[in-house]
Amino acid sequence: MHAELGDELIIESPATGVARRDGEIIGLHHGDGTPPYDVRWSDTGRVSLVFPGPDAHVRHLHHREDPGTIPGTAPDTAQPGGAGGSGRG
Repeated sequence: MHAELGDELIIESPATGVARRDGEIIGLHHGDGTPPYDVRWSDTGRVSLVFPGPDAHVRHLHHREDPGTIPGTAPDTAQPGGAGGSGRG
């Protein structure tokens, strides 16, 4: 199991009638993203140190990167009245 900050930890309950639990991973204790995790639970807002068991999984969220740091992209530098303008001046 590996996670990044901001990913969601979901714990499915094997017991019938028991709700699943989910929360945001807000702290990592290992640089490689392995457990344990500090998790802020969505139902209570409390933070817990969690050692996930076999009923848990990580939902990886798309982590936004600065466009200037992604190869082949550049920050938006469009200027008003530039290309794609109405042509009226």
